[in-house]
Amino acid sequence: MNARKDLPDTLEEWILGPDREEWSAELIKLLAAAQEGGSTVAECLLAIGRIRKGDDLSWCTEWKNLAEASRERGDAALAAGHEVTARRNWLRAINYYNAALLPMDSADERRSASILAMQNCAHRFLQYSSPAGEVVVLPWEGGHSLQGYFLPARSSHERLPTVISIGEPGHRKEEFLFKLAPHARERGLSMLAVDLLGANGEDFPDEAVGRPNAETSISCVMDYLALRTDVDFDRVAILADGWGSSFVARAVANEPRLAAAVCDGGLWDLHERAFLSERAVSRHADFIPAMGAGRIARNIDCPVLVTLGADGWLKADRASDMIRQLRTWRMDVTLKVFTAEETAAAQGHADNPSLANEFIFDWLVSRLARD
Repeated sequence: MNARKDLPDTLEEWILGPDREEWSAELIKLLAAAQEGGSTVAECLLAIGRIRKGDDLSWCTEWKNLAEASRERGDAALAAGHEVTARRNWLRAINYYNAALLPMDSADERRSASILAMQNCAHRFLQYSSPAGEVVVLPWEGGHSLQGYFLPARSSHERLPTVISIGEPGHRKEEFLFKLAPHARERGLSMLAVDLLGANGEDFPDEAVGRPNAETSISCVMDYLALRTDVDFDRVAILADGWGSSFVARAVANEPRLAAAVCDGGLWDLHERAFLSERAVSRHADFIPAMGAGRIARNIDCPVLVTLGADGWLKADRASDMIRQLRTWRMDVTLKVFTAEETAAAQGHADNPSLANEFIFDWLVSRLARD
């Protein structure tokens, strides 16, 4: 049977349909990842043509099948001596395994197996990269350890500028291997990809997501980088991928050793302060809200880049007003708004991460350059 007969009437209907919005968002990310090597459009279309809408098992099965097919192709390519093809297939497998996890709850036995398989692909990718990457363990508080992937820009022992890549609590570092690492290496930047999910990939997900002091993890990461002989510790930056809260901004405010940051710059904090002030004014006519930057912004010393999709949750004009407020505190902050006409306008630039990452990493290079 021709597989295309199983496709939905239109891709637009699948993406914009009212059922399971989280599936639609994930599919958009998967399609956008194709240009970075995290998927192929043909495989994504094949999967959605077979998935029964609203059926969790169908979703998990089809993406896991794609993941396993990619992993097996990668293993076969390595056995035949084709390391480039092997790496490309392992990267796609990582993304498909991650998609399969979406509807699985923590008690699902398939979840741990998929996480293990995804990590195995990531570890093999690091092992056969040139130069090879490393799996590193970073001690954190409370006896917890974080896992990171360190990808040196060059094989020499020269001290190089380095970017810490991290997402919101609950997000996985594996996607940074195809989404961010190539941008870093092409520009001579080493990268440490890290998440808050523990050394085994899911040791304490609920604790990580709800942890009130998650930002302390960044100081632990900085302590680790300070010990590496191949890191120029005066040129370490942090990149918060797809920011949706002030987690990384809080970390930057408490970590003076960072040379630059790509994050929300404290905008979420300002947004919350404005919302609470407006509520207080509506209840108490004589209440005068406090003005000025929030606590987070006042304590950020390094240059900050804020990138925004015009179609995201925070409107561009509102962001511009808040950025002007931050600059009154002599904060070195740059705002880049991506419009619908140029794409990368979705929340977290999910529709075109390549365009956003090109701008972001060019900015990082300019800020981490030697004087």
